[in-house]
Amino acid sequence: MSNKTQSPSGKDEKQLEAERLLARVEREGEALGTSSFARTANKAKDHLGASDIDANDPIEVWGTRIGRIGGAIFAIILVLWLINHFTR
Repeated sequence: MSNKTQSPSGKDEKQLEAERLLARVEREGEALGTSSFARTANKAKDHLGASDIDANDPIEVWGTRIGRIGGAIFAIILVLWLINHFTR
């Protein structure tokens, strides 16, 4: 005989637990998927705002902000130029 505990529907406890966990992951995955744009926007804001730099050094903070924002502007201009140049 098997040591598995059978439920009234004939499934063992491990299988029922796995089904409950899969259902929970599916529910939570949908909630996380809807906020991925918000998380990405917050990460970009924190990166461009230099939140990862030591806040006690204002020169480093502003230099990092200027450099990162300048790099983003340069990347946008470069992409636009490349599109314009190679699609004519």
